[in-house]
Amino acid sequence: MEKEAIVNLLEEKHQILFDWLNNQPDDNWEKGPEHKWTVGQQILHLVNSLQLLNNALSYPRFFLKYKFGTCNREIRDYNTIVKNYQEKLIVNQERARIFNQKLKKPLQRDRERLLNKLQIQNKKLQYKLRKISNVNLDTLVVPHPLMGKMTIREIIMWTAYHTEHHTNSLKKEYAEENYC
Repeated sequence: MEKEAIVNLLEEKHQILFDWLNNQPDDNWEKGPEHKWTVGQQILHLVNSLQLLNNALSYPRFFLKYKFGTCNREIRDYNTIVKNYQEKLIVNQERARIFNQKLKKPLQRDRERLLNKLQIQNKKLQYKLRKISNVNLDTLVVPHPLMGKMTIREIIMWTAYHTEHHTNSLKKEYAEENYC
């Protein structure tokens, strides 16, 4: 997938999330379905994920190469990344639950700040993606806690899907028949 297509995908997935959020009652920010994350926790998780990736992409390219190496396989396309992630989630549900259980519950007063931060981090990632060369996108790798080492292009495509995954999760968990 080319850079501009990934930028558009990131923008589209985040816009769908923001459209959904704008139509939700404020109460859902702090309270949610039993044993599930609240809306606030889902947003905080997405912000943290984007911020970690943006921080990693701020390091000099030589450092990333030294620390994590380079890709020694074919680059995966978007559909393959999505399929692999879904399979990893199923196999590693307990590991994912433990990894995410310490996530704090943001208060209602944090809502605007976190939503702004999510938007800013998304725009930063789009900016960084446009500035990285195609060679670096396809050769430099960074670690993902569930997926292992991924090229920068792959992890940015995964980030778009990650937003979609959490948007779909929110839509499902807060559907009237499930929640009200």
